[in-house]
Amino acid sequence: MKNRQLSIAMVVTLLLAGCGGAKSDAGDNKPSAGSKGTVKLAINPWVGYEANADVLAYLLEHQLGYTVEKKNLKEEISWQGFETGEVDAIVENWGHDDLKKTYIEEKKVAVEAGPTGNTGVIGWYVPQWLADEHPDITDWNNLNKYADLFKTSESGGKGQLLDGDPSYVTNDEALVGNLKLNYKVVYSGSEAALIKAAQQATAQKKPLLFYFYEPQWLFAKEKYARVKLPAYSAGCDADPKKVACDYPDYKLDKIVSKKFADTGGAAYGLIKNFTWTNDDQNLVSDYLTNQGMSADQAAEKWVKEHESTWKPWIPAGS
Repeated sequence: MKNRQLSIAMVVTLLLAGCGGAKSDAGDNKPSAGSKGTVKLAINPWVGYEANADVLAYLLEHQLGYTVEKKNLKEEISWQGFETGEVDAIVENWGHDDLKKTYIEEKKVAVEAGPTGNTGVIGWYVPQWLADEHPDITDWNNLNKYADLFKTSESGGKGQLLDGDPSYVTNDEALVGNLKLNYKVVYSGSEAALIKAAQQATAQKKPLLFYFYEPQWLFAKEKYARVKLPAYSAGCDADPKKVACDYPDYKLDKIVSKKFADTGGAAYGLIKNFTWTNDDQNLVSDYLTNQGMSADQAAEKWVKEHESTWKPWIPAGS
């Protein structure tokens, strides 16, 4: 019995000594991961969004000591998470005035948390080589003349307009109908499939008319020409079924649950303070997509090289 008591005492002493000698990250006094609680980030299905979320998650964990749960959700489903408690933050929102009305104004379960600093652009594009061969193809009035160029096995005898994930912000089916274009919207199903088609269109000189958006790393790698649709004016897209105008530029922003805004402390402060440029996002997106980095590796590389950008995001006293 005495030997057992001695052994227990030695174990306790060793454990206490180990705790006293432990050091946090790089010898500083940052809190250990998870000590502050859990932050639930929605992850919408495009790499630019992931870039925002990965950098924020890295800072939440390594600078502020939170645990981060990433939840892969479509855009509208993410908003529903504010009501169920499944989601604390959406970190790249593209407009969605209808959802803001429902969840912010009416249900009062969400609040705006400021701009991301990114300008979002949605439009129709063709490979630059195709625009060089047919300069008038970038005017929507001439698209019917070129419809045969864009026919595919999936477009039913019409020209194909290739979109991405069906959950993305898009007016394309209404635009095709209201502008009386001899085209059919075909969904590739994902951002990766859309990018692959665009790359093949350039590499193999295959005609392609496709929906795309910025910020997006691909524009830094290859050249595409935007098709001019009827100019956007305030309210021209108010009725989704009657849209016959181009997309507006979007000032991308962050949305958080009301509960998180009220009780999220430093985590909420970091997300609210987060703002960077399209170039910042594209750089991290490139790490993730083309350089084989994991979310943590991409975020760590960017954080180490851009301290002057993210330091002001950290709430005072954290």
